[in-house]
Amino acid sequence: MKRIVALALGGLLAAPAFAGGPVTVAPEPVVEPVPAPVVVAPVADWSGFYVGGQLGYGKVDTNIDDLDGNGAIGGLHAGYRYDFGRAVVGAELAYDVTNIDLDGIPDSELDNVTTLKLMAGGKMGKGLLYATAGGSWADASIGGADVSDNGYVYGIGYDYMVNDRWSVGAELLRHTWDDFDDSGVDVDATTLQAKVGFRF
Repeated sequence: MKRIVALALGGLLAAPAFAGGPVTVAPEPVVEPVPAPVVVAPVADWSGFYVGGQLGYGKVDTNIDDLDGNGAIGGLHAGYRYDFGRAVVGAELAYDVTNIDLDGIPDSELDNVTTLKLMAGGKMGKGLLYATAGGSWADASIGGADVSDNGYVYGIGYDYMVNDRWSVGAELLRHTWDDFDDSGVDVDATTLQAKVGFRF
């Protein structure tokens, strides 16, 4: 009987120990925030041959007093560009006819301009900002006599890719012809033109 009572007392005394013993609590799940999707601006690929047209304004200055003028200029161009990823290089041939009368000498005007340029630039999303330089050839009339000469051209431009084929842009160029056709006349022309291009 004493043994039964002892066991019963031992069980009663041990019960609170089991009831108040350490309880393992499961850790709350950690919820990682879902990163927002990264929106990447579309980047154009400028590689390939292209053709197009340009139209704008030209201003001619010379080292002869009052022998200058301004007027419309426009024509066609064709070229090739290669896209390196961030940088783009290329070459372009352009032909423009002009409506620029030269004041100071009757029957004097700049008739047409042909340029062959190298270009290099960097991409800005779907845009291309570039610098360009090369050769410039011009035909003119001075006092009714036909003259021509070659010189150089340099400038900057910006094109924007509308879709995979079409682009629009603008180009600012400075043409220089020293001693035009051995006449002793130095001729400079500044042109600003809007451009449209189609890439193959």
